[in-house]
Amino acid sequence: MLKKLVLVLCCTLLTTRQLPATETPRVILNTSQGSVEVELYPQQAPITVANFLAYIRSGFYTDTLFHRIIPGYVIQGGGFDHHFTPKASGAPIRNEADNGLHNIRGTLAMARTRQVDSATSQFYINLRDNTALDHDQRDFGYAVFGRVVRGMDVIDHIAETPTYRQNGMSDVPVTPVTLLSAEEK
Repeated sequence: MLKKLVLVLCCTLLTTRQLPATETPRVILNTSQGSVEVELYPQQAPITVANFLAYIRSGFYTDTLFHRIIPGYVIQGGGFDHHFTPKASGAPIRNEADNGLHNIRGTLAMARTRQVDSATSQFYINLRDNTALDHDQRDFGYAVFGRVVRGMDVIDHIAETPTYRQNGMSDVPVTPVTLLSAEEK
């Protein structure tokens, strides 16, 4: 009886061993201020991560501006070229803000209009904990899909860029801050 119990326990341990953690995709954002490494969360935000990676693979983000900088809040980019012309983006995606991730310092989330499912290419990086942007805090929230794992000092440096009002938009950097390229690591 004891041999059977030991055999059952061994078999149980062998069949329930933990599988290695799934690797999360990483992306390098090469900016005019330095490089930033980002980890993405496809398990929590599969649609958003696939969308972001599709833009990266197509070269869409090359030479786009970080067009909105609000110190102590967010930096936003991924939608305008150097002439401040909006780039033609793809169709809007479903908002995955209900994925359990929070808008905390260093996380990436999708920018959108007042319509819940309106995010396309623009994203922002949180400069502080912005839990008011989370799901259930206000009009569904903003989908977090990754976080900065290296280069937050670069993001903080970008956040210090003076801003002004241009083309009806506030918080535009006086000196352009460019996303030179984005590539999978």
